[in-house]
Amino acid sequence: MRLKDEFITYETDGEQIMVAAGTDSFSGLVRSNETAGFIVECLKKTVTEDDIVHAMTAVYDAPEAVVRRDVKGILKKLDSIGAIEY
Repeated sequence: MRLKDEFITYETDGEQIMVAAGTDSFSGLVRSNETAGFIVECLKKTVTEDDIVHAMTAVYDAPEAVVRRDVKGILKKLDSIGAIEY
């Protein structure tokens, strides 16, 4: 899976912003916290959910079960706005 090209990201003041450009599924922007921003950055290349979980557990001091739950939740939200392609 990966982030669709129609979603443009940039960082400002330590916050990641994702803007939908040229998509019918969602119009607007998404502000991401650090965790969601990390996941979006991972999605800029083709990855699996496990790839993201492993990358996050290497960086963050959190149990894998907690990281996996958070990753699933954020991926579900991104999928609901049509930001992910499989």
